[in-house]
Amino acid sequence: NFTVFYLMILYNMKIAIVIGALMIVSNMVMAQDQKALEKIQAARIALITERLGLTPEQAEKFWPVYNEYTRQRQELLKEYKGMRRSSQDRQLTDEESKALLDKGIQLKEKQVGLDRTYNDRLTRVISNNQILLLRRAEEDFRKMIIERLDNRRDQRERLNRREDRKNNEQ
Repeated sequence: NFTVFYLMILYNMKIAIVIGALMIVSNMVMAQDQKALEKIQAARIALITERLGLTPEQAEKFWPVYNEYTRQRQELLKEYKGMRRSSQDRQLTDEESKALLDKGIQLKEKQVGLDRTYNDRLTRVISNNQILLLRRAEEDFRKMIIERLDNRRDQRERLNRREDRKNNEQ
């Protein structure tokens, strides 16, 4: 009886240790993800500031407006992705398909309205030429991030293949 009780305590302690270790690792990963996001954000700010040639006065007025625009744009994107995800794994009726298409058009119209509103607000802070440069800088930054992510994925795949070959040789 005592040994069973003792084994149960050991087993529960092992479980607690594993759960604790997993929590620590997940917190470390989340902290690394947060640091990575902060680095990306800093790089984006530096690229846009440099490409637009913002003066300190322009930057002071530009960034709050641009950050607000970016947040609202991300909310629309999140709504659109959620809508697509909710209908992805099942066969839709014709009515559901129409509703989904209508909702997609509504979200695109919201995006156009958002672009128009913030374009007007931004022209009070920066020139039209700078707005065009902003669009190019956003696109270039997006491409650069995608390229780096692709390169990292390729590197991981190459490392995995090497490890697989090593393991197969043993």
